[in-house]
Amino acid sequence: MKFSSLFTLVVALLAGLQGMSQGCVAIRGFTSCSPSSFTNANLIGKGWQLSTNYRYFESFRHFRGTHEEEDRLTDKTEVINYTTQFSLGLTYNFDRRKGLSVVLPFSYFVRSSLYEHGRTERHTSRASGLGDVRVSYNYWLWNPDSLTKGNLMVSAGVKLPTGNYNARDYFYNVGPDTLGEYRPVDQSIQPGDGGLGFSLELQGYVKLTRQLFLYGNAFYLFNPMEMNGTRTYRETLNAILINESIMSVTDQYMARLGFNWNVAGSAWNIFAGGRIEGIPVEDLIGGSLGFRRPGYVMSVEPGIDWMRGRHDLNISVPIAVERNRLQSVTDKENSEITGNYRHGDAAFADWLLNITYTVRLGTGDVH
Repeated sequence: MKFSSLFTLVVALLAGLQGMSQGCVAIRGFTSCSPSSFTNANLIGKGWQLSTNYRYFESFRHFRGTHEEEDRLTDKTEVINYTTQFSLGLTYNFDRRKGLSVVLPFSYFVRSSLYEHGRTERHTSRASGLGDVRVSYNYWLWNPDSLTKGNLMVSAGVKLPTGNYNARDYFYNVGPDTLGEYRPVDQSIQPGDGGLGFSLELQGYVKLTRQLFLYGNAFYLFNPMEMNGTRTYRETLNAILINESIMSVTDQYMARLGFNWNVAGSAWNIFAGGRIEGIPVEDLIGGSLGFRRPGYVMSVEPGIDWMRGRHDLNISVPIAVERNRLQSVTDKENSEITGNYRHGDAAFADWLLNITYTVRLGTGDVH
């Protein structure tokens, strides 16, 4: 297999990791914005690689479980999140098999709602800035020079609490005098989560024919901290929500599987597959109390990739096919307290625009 073909295939693998977080289920972008962690630089040799990633989506469809609450749109009570994210990634590859990556995510959020502003007027809240920085070490299990029909990369990383997890804005028609006051914005638009996390990631591919490849990705973020101390003010909406008054620091996950087809004699690749990404009801390590909106999104993900020389451009549009807002730990606790079943909702997007540009710095050892 030529390294130019492997170049585009591995970049296509990478593209699927961009653009998590499609709504009020706060799947933070940094988990998927490692635009230089697993590109062909690892297979080309020692040197630097720079990547940028842009994502945009609007979440507005409310789900409770897998049931869409269409009346929220009819009644115009839906919550709308406008999310714009830009990530900058830098990888240094020690050789063809191993490298170290640093990713800096930046976000700009706008959230429009009624219920956060006294349920009488629709207003917006905003948050922006640097998110939680991620550093990871990446290693191909087999030597790319000797294994040409497939390989698997393992990555272990740390997520640093660099993002603001207590970003505030002005909320109208609330507070002691009911005129308004500054409060923390919703969990889904906080740039950071306040916890020190640890990540494990797998990426692999198998060559099926000369032009067709099978690819797969899996990612899990462990967030041992239980709560970050940021107040939600949900107890002011209903006294029984006292156990949702502080934001939870949640685990996250993603898995992806699909096919990549290299257009013979050209710089183009076409790929398509399925993906699932979400927040679990309970963390694998540490407690799970506080407010969270657990759930997942299952999507189909078509995309194209163009590569020439040191440059690569990748565009994909994951399209949601199933959205599920799961019952949280605090939902279950409130169900027991009140004797009435409680199941919170969340807003999800229909689709996500994801654009990644990658460039190898310097000349490198190109095959």
